[in-house]
Amino acid sequence: MHEKRLGDVIDDFCVKCRRVTNHSIVSILEQEAAKVRCRTCYHDHDYRHEQAPPSKKELKKAELEAQALRDAENADASANGSAQAAAPEVDVETN
Repeated sequence: MHEKRLGDVIDDFCVKCRRVTNHSIVSILEQEAAKVRCRTCYHDHDYRHEQAPPSKKELKKAELEAQALRDAENADASANGSAQAAAPEVDVETN
């Protein structure tokens, strides 16, 4: 693959246009495009590797799933703690 240079045209997802469009590279960091400019609307943004950002609905869903998982883990931990507290420890001495 050839080395990327300033001004090269690459495809990327434009947040303003909300679609994949041609972009010009305006900044390079470690031989990778860091910032690009949309050639349709001229909006500058970070290079997104043609990935659309998650929608607000997807972010909310992921947050709710994470919260439900934490709640389930807390419920299991408290259930295990109360079960251990309810069962008395028996100390058997052997001679």
